[in-house]
Amino acid sequence: AQEKKIFTVQGPYPIIRRLLRARGWVERRLPSVGRQLEQHWDEGGMGTPCPTLAPSLPQSYLVRDRLPNFIWTNYLDTTDRQLLQQDHVVNHYARVDAFTTKEGLCLSLQNLPWIEQADPNTFFPRCYRLGTRDDREAFIEDFRLTAARSLLKLALEAGDRQGTKQLPNSAKEAGESHVSHPMHSTAWPGSPLHPELVEEALEVCQQHLGVLKHQDIDRNTPSPCRTCIDWDRFLQDYYRVAHEGAGLLLTREQQKQCQNLLQCLAKQLPQLGMEGKLNVWILKPGAESQGRGKAGGSGEHTAALHLGGVPPPLCSPGIVCTTRLEEVLQPARLQVGRWVVQKYVERLLTIFGTKFDIRQWFVVTDWKPLTVWFYQDCYLRFCSRPFSLCHLERARHLCNVSVQKWYKTSPDQDPRVPPDKIWSSKQFQEHLAQLGQADAWHQVLVPGMKAAILNALRCTQEQVGSRKGSFELFGADFLIGEDCQPWLLEINSCPTMSPSSAVTRRLCANVQRDTLRLVLDRRDNPTCSTGAFELIYKE
Repeated sequence: AQEKKIFTVQGPYPIIRRLLRARGWVERRLPSVGRQLEQHWDEGGMGTPCPTLAPSLPQSYLVRDRLPNFIWTNYLDTTDRQLLQQDHVVNHYARVDAFTTKEGLCLSLQNLPWIEQADPNTFFPRCYRLGTRDDREAFIEDFRLTAARSLLKLALEAGDRQGTKQLPNSAKEAGESHVSHPMHSTAWPGSPLHPELVEEALEVCQQHLGVLKHQDIDRNTPSPCRTCIDWDRFLQDYYRVAHEGAGLLLTREQQKQCQNLLQCLAKQLPQLGMEGKLNVWILKPGAESQGRGKAGGSGEHTAALHLGGVPPPLCSPGIVCTTRLEEVLQPARLQVGRWVVQKYVERLLTIFGTKFDIRQWFVVTDWKPLTVWFYQDCYLRFCSRPFSLCHLERARHLCNVSVQKWYKTSPDQDPRVPPDKIWSSKQFQEHLAQLGQADAWHQVLVPGMKAAILNALRCTQEQVGSRKGSFELFGADFLIGEDCQPWLLEINSCPTMSPSSAVTRRLCANVQRDTLRLVLDRRDNPTCSTGAFELIYKE
């Protein structure tokens, strides 16, 4: 056995075990405590645990006799890495949390323009770390500006409903019309609001447009939010219009101004289209991935809209959607210092009226030079209930399998949504063809996902611990906008390989098989087959 190649697998990876044994490799089993944990993970059905929940390999195990030639584990600590020799193949790099945690990815992509000629706003929804004062202030300004833009969109809709001929010519005429109706009382939540509100939104957005046209990298230009507007009152009025059914009064001139200004802003703001008009933001624990909050997290009950009732074990106890600034800025979140808040993609592509996301695998086989392989097969994950921005419960808005497995498909769900809530990328391409978007997959979606992944890796390249002989399989999650533009949500360092459907049973087996081809066979034969892996970048 000393002459044979030895491998160790930690975690629920029966496919890896079987494939390596078929190659004639010999497995060194984990100590009993490791086997018990591994059995616990398998029985728990949670898929691969996150590194924060996974123990390191026991040191006594690594120094005993001879180190395995190949190690596939959920986590390696610094001590483990120091024991490894050059020829040991291991499935992890150090310090990948620079892009595999929400906080790390948020910070890294903020620095992207300094490293690459790329704008993260074209592929990553705006994101801020609440525990950092500069980020928190930037978020407050962003929230206010988004509310102002959203009000312009709502004003345009109101004008379209009233009809141009019915719009008053001036604010004075609108005010007289407002007074002439006895029901138009400020005590009535649905009463129309004066044109002065639209005028304030126009003023703020016009100032912001001026800043965008003349911005410099030092950002010394005065903020459009530091105007004489009473922002607390403005936001309360906006909430009434966006969420409580209040109407908007505007003039014909204001309608034209709204239209022209939004067209100009669209040229400067890549996310104007996807951000919608309800100003929805999503709060996430910044140090976690795979849709999980910290085990034993705060789970605080607030006035914000929690995504569903009692959270399942280890599944997103802290993730919250909200439309109110004061709910984001609760002191408890600011004290923790590990929360991020991100713009929710309101105008997303749905399938049969249901939200979905895409899990896309890729492998890094080297960081110096950076070498990235993109898997040419992926899968879609559906929610259990129809998409709605009026109802923000978990079953409608979190696509993670570890979340959705706790919910039955609702009666109002379209019957064409698959019962196991999984589609292959081939099924998605067929659906796009039926929508008349047959070219979108190869011309928009795939190039967009590749570019987003490469940008995330390039801006963290100097932070990750590079090691020859290591590799790592990652799972990137994307939402798709109405225009088929992919939006990167997060990157997971331990993507689950526990199949939840017939589609994932096949794909997870294939990606593990092809990963071994890539990191083992290709070392001896550079021209061997790498299965569905495509080399997309090598410095």
